[in-house]
Amino acid sequence: MTPWAYILGAVLIVISIILVVIVLMQQSKSQGLSGAIAGGAETFFGKHKGRTIEAKLEKITKILCALFIILTLGTTLLIGFLG
Repeated sequence: MTPWAYILGAVLIVISIILVVIVLMQQSKSQGLSGAIAGGAETFFGKHKGRTIEAKLEKITKILCALFIILTLGTTLLIGFLG
């Protein structure tokens, strides 16, 4: 294997670990009845702050997923043609 394959493999491992952590940090969209009851007690500022953090985490997740797919395909092609 080429050194590029090792480097891209290490980058893929780091991205996958970061992706797992970010996904676990996100709140569930389906909180059910407990979310509906507890949601009324939140203040406006608490809700607004939560939405912006959730929006940032969602955006980071989408970017990392796209990067992960592109690097995976690139690594596969690199190993297939050069390996």
